[in-house]
Amino acid sequence: MSETTIPILPCRTIQPVLDFYTTLGFEVTFQQKSPNPYAAVQRGGIQLHFFGMKHYEPAESFSTCIVRTDDIDGLHETFRTRLKAAYGRVPSRGLPRIGPLNDTSHGVRQFLMTDPGGNCIRFGQQVSDDQHHRPAPKETFARAVHHASLLADSKEDLTGAAKIIDRALRLRDERPTSVQLLRLLVLRADVATRLGDEEAATSALAAATAVRLTAEEQESVRDDLERLTQLLG
Repeated sequence: MSETTIPILPCRTIQPVLDFYTTLGFEVTFQQKSPNPYAAVQRGGIQLHFFGMKHYEPAESFSTCIVRTDDIDGLHETFRTRLKAAYGRVPSRGLPRIGPLNDTSHGVRQFLMTDPGGNCIRFGQQVSDDQHHRPAPKETFARAVHHASLLADSKEDLTGAAKIIDRALRLRDERPTSVQLLRLLVLRADVATRLGDEEAATSALAAATAVRLTAEEQESVRDDLERLTQLLG
């Protein structure tokens, strides 16, 4: 047998959603305007369907689905490039928005993207055979990075992530390694940017660029350094 699952996601109006997905390189494969607004888009093996709800509030949406891919880095870069060409910037807050790449604790490399309808699409690539969540680290700063990343990039609880990072950075009896400090500062800058807190973002970016790493350390935080470059750009 061969089965296919296609999510049907809500939105207030169909056209802004279709415009967004065509910007990303999707093709509109079906559209019905009446009696019930409905549409479908496809890009390669990704199929998404949408239905209109007049009184739906996208900013309060909880609708989500998972898309699995074997080229998560390429897909993320393609979407960012297309969004920047269309909007003049890569939208990181509000609707629509796209989040950064990150490696989860359950063996999936992923990013989150939320469309104008408020639907959060979780794009992921399996990078480990072990799909169970790893336990949180016990060391203070590694634990802070773990929990802050989880809140920021998986749950989109930006305020909660900021509190964890700020609390860790205020510690005086313990100090992070250079790698831990870089990761905390880059994540803090990213969170502040997504919250619209320009002062906190500028401060964290300045501190992050001042962190000195060896070549080996730089290799271990490639994603964080890429995120830093994107934030500075």
